[in-house]
Amino acid sequence: MNSRIRVVVAKPGLDGHDRGAKVVARALRDAGMEVIYTGLHQTPEQIVETAIQEDADAVGLSVLSGAHMTLFRRVLELLAERDARDIVVFGGGIIPDADLPELVELGVKKIFTPGATTQSIVEWVRANVAQPVG
Repeated sequence: MNSRIRVVVAKPGLDGHDRGAKVVARALRDAGMEVIYTGLHQTPEQIVETAIQEDADAVGLSVLSGAHMTLFRRVLELLAERDARDIVVFGGGIIPDADLPELVELGVKKIFTPGATTQSIVEWVRANVAQPVG
């Protein structure tokens, strides 16, 4: 049985910039986590389906398009509908400080804004995503 943390890294919506998501995915992988990168232009439905199929412990969303409130909300709603609230949702991107409290209220566990280091992301995931028993 695999005991590594499994993280789905996803780019929801129409945003076509994925360099940051790929950097984070690589950092998590290099830190010993199992990472599934979904690629560009994923719908919330596709992201949630991947997270469930891959038995993910966490989903990291990268949003630069300004649609973060809609996209994060929909992913959280779909996880709840699929009885998968145990999957930790975190994210990053260009997200105004004024939106951070509402995202937390929706259930997003952490938002990393520009300037966050990959080390801080790795450390946060290690500290806040349950290590699977294996």
